[in-house]
Amino acid sequence: MESASLIDTLHIPKDILRVLLILVAAWLLLVLSRKLIRMFRSYMLTRIVSAEDGRRFETLARVFRYISTVLVWLLAGMLALSELGVSIAPILGAAGVVGIAVGFGAQSLIKDYFNGFFMLLENQIRQGDAVEISGKTGIVEDITLRHVALRDIEGNVHYIPNGEISIVTNKSRGYAYALIEFGVAYREDLDEVYDVTRKAAAALRKDAEIGPKIMEDLEIQGVQDWADSAVMIRCRFKTVAMEQWAVRRNFLSVLKKTFDAHGIEIPYPHLTIYAGQDKQGKAPALRILQQPHE
Repeated sequence: MESASLIDTLHIPKDILRVLLILVAAWLLLVLSRKLIRMFRSYMLTRIVSAEDGRRFETLARVFRYISTVLVWLLAGMLALSELGVSIAPILGAAGVVGIAVGFGAQSLIKDYFNGFFMLLENQIRQGDAVEISGKTGIVEDITLRHVALRDIEGNVHYIPNGEISIVTNKSRGYAYALIEFGVAYREDLDEVYDVTRKAAAALRKDAEIGPKIMEDLEIQGVQDWADSAVMIRCRFKTVAMEQWAVRRNFLSVLKKTFDAHGIEIPYPHLTIYAGQDKQGKAPALRILQQPHE
């Protein structure tokens, strides 16, 4: 009775009061949903066995917050309009007709949402992954049902609509390979080169910082090509995901020092001039012709 008399005293219309209650309830529901999402995320993070699972749950938590916010405010808006005397049925009917019309003109937007939903459902990409999408390579900073935000090595951020993504190259799944190709002079003995390369790899694995990033010993695949000035050799390390670039850079540095210590030549492009021979097997002297000064 006292609350009713207070409302009458303040002259607050009941429909406005109900709208305010709906908005407050929606806000409380959002707070509760976000708290539940945080609790679920914290619970799952305590049970993960890899960093990949952690990134996946972080991405899903962001999407769940986005979906819950949209649904709660959409429902609150419909209830508020109903309390104000606005019939929802015609709005829903008109929305259906308008939705069909808009659908034809916004097919790319609908495609973005569908592709984004299935990418998340199939766990193709997560926040923090190193990926290549639509010709752009970088770290996933943000992923929504609408787009993916990539930050490349130069710090540029690329926003790629999900509808334009046809192929995703994920470089962060489980493990990676640090692929290394280097050249040695044709005069070098390959068995010695392989032995010295393995010594450099063993030294790298003992490094306190880089060693834990390497999962297996160096795999020497052999001669890859005969280049103009060098024999090209290919090898690779199996590494922790996203650490292949650091391992490659450090191995090339160690390999250069090791080759220098063992006197193995790392060739550079050069040109040998051959003057030919006469019939007696002797090479004629080279003559340098100079143009007379005018």
